[in-house]
Amino acid sequence: MKAVETILGHEPTPLDYALIPRCVYGVPEVASVGMTEEAAKAAGHDVKTGTYRFNGLGKARIEGQADGFVKLVSDKTTDDLLGVHIVGPKATELITEGGLALVLNATAWEMGQLVHPHPALSEAFQEAALAVDGLPIHA
Repeated sequence: MKAVETILGHEPTPLDYALIPRCVYGVPEVASVGMTEEAAKAAGHDVKTGTYRFNGLGKARIEGQADGFVKLVSDKTTDDLLGVHIVGPKATELITEGGLALVLNATAWEMGQLVHPHPALSEAFQEAALAVDGLPIHA
């Protein structure tokens, strides 16, 4: 999209490479956006994380793809979301929710307030977001 805007003579917003999803199309799928826990610590962030495994989701079990997880990396001081990591079913499609959260400078708490359909794989985001503060619904 940025290339097309440039070709058309528009001035696109600068490209933030940290917001470009990294995707591996394999079995399992792997997707990530933003900082890893290690990178966040190296950048000086006091980090807290939340993880939720797909095996806790009815939709993942129905589809026979219950291996994997969603992990959120957050700053302990500001609560800002720093990174989202997914290993498992439809990871390369689900990562968009994490990317949007980073674009909007969301906190894990804010992600946890978003109502997700049930049953759905995306419920793992809500659970991981709540897990950042030790409050998952389905631990």
